[in-house]
Parts: sequence; C-alpha cells; structure tokens
Amino acid sequence: MSTAASSRFRIFRGFNAWFLESQLARALRRIVCLWPPPEQTIDSLPMLFKQSILEGIAAGKVTLAFRRWKRIAVRKGGTLTTSVGVLRFGAVDEIAPDKISSRDAKRAGFETVAALQKALGPDDERPVYRIAFKCVGEDPRIALRKDSDLDEATLAGLRRRLARYDAAASRSWTRESLKLIAKYPGVRAGDLAKRLGVDKDGFKINIRKLKGMGLTESLEIGYRLSPRGTDQRFRIESEGVRR
Repeated sequence: MSTAASSRFRIFRGFNAWFLESQLARALRRIVCLWPPPEQTIDSLPMLFKQSILEGIAAGKVTLAFRRWKRIAVRKGGTLTTSVGVLRFGAVDEIAPDKISSRDAKRAGFETVAALQKALGPDDERPVYRIAFKCVGEDPRIALRKDSDLDEATLAGLRRRLARYDAAASRSWTRESLKLIAKYPGVRAGDLAKRLGVDKDGFKINIRKLKGMGLTESLEIGYRLSPRGTDQRFRIESEGVRR
C-alpha cells in the first residue's frame, strides 16, 4: 500500500471510529430501533395472555403484566382486545427484575415473584417492562360472532375482506383455515398449522384476523367456527371466497 493510500486509510478508520461513538450515530440507532412503531392492537404478539391470566383479568384480580421486550410493544392509552374484554394500557415502565414486588407478582397473576421471573425466562439482555392496564369494555367480537343473520351487504363485505387477506399473502389461506377449524374444532394451533404446512406463529396471527371478523372463537385448546362463521349464507365453500 502506498504512503498516500495508507494515510487515507488511517484517516477513514479514525473517522469511522469517531462516527460510531458520536451522538449522530446513537440517534440513528435509536430511530432504527423504534421503527416500525410499536403495535397497540390485538395483533401485538408480545401481549398474548394465557387462559388462567385472562380469567384473573375477568375477575378484576389481574391488572399488571411483565414482559421482556427489545422495544416497547404497547403505549400508554393504547388498547388490546382480548376474549374477556378490551384492555386499556396505563403506565409502561422499565423495571429491574429484582425490583418486582410480591404484590406486583400477585397483581400479574402469579403466586410468587419467583414464579413470575420463571415465566419471564432467562436474562437475555432484553429489558423487563411493567405494564399496567384495566378492562374498559366487552370484547366487541362477541356480538359479531353471535350475529349470524347476515344481509347481502355484510356478506359481500366479509368476502371482500377475506379476498384481500388472500391477495396480500404468499398463498391463499382463509378458505383452508376455515375449513380446517370446522373439521377439527378444539385442536391445538400447532397441530392445525402442521396440517396446513405453515408455522404456528403465522397461523395464529391469521386466525386472529378471522376472529376479528367474528368468524372464529378461541377455546381453552384450539378454535371453533362461530355462529356467524357457520351461517348457511356464509358457507366456507361460498363462491364469494376466492383463491
């Protein structure tokens, strides 16, 4: 390497080292970490609750949750629709795991702090967040599920929405998923996903979309079609649900 080239390389290396430690670099890294913006809806995977916790929420005993996140997944004032009602988030604060109190553990649905920390899993350098929430209304999907007397305009809207879901995916899935749930009610999501040849997490995200339309409902294990989903005028084989 020539003297001039070597000098340029040293200058570049020095600039690169400075930039990586600069305020600008830290600001850019923060922007990247915050994009895309965190979800505040039912599709927010980090805020799924086990059935036992949902029962505690319904009883008014559970008003806190703790999660390990790379970035905050919900915001104060955001909402989450669950099978026991709509939750509105309050304060969302980072907390050291060893600062979690026994009172907070019970408010999160755990008998002891140790049980809660076990549920959080091992320390993998992701921060732990304490999320407060309260139930502010019934699950609007319940009314949708029960409404099986669908007029033509409602049917057409449902069919268009299913068609959009299929068009946006790499493969059509709405018809197959509805037929599978009709055939195998109460079967674990992982087993259903295997039958479709898809991963479990992706399958569960898709089923939540159908649930949001009032077509399916969750059981303690697996799913079943709702009255709306099985309505005679909304058969799975309907010609309006296209691949």
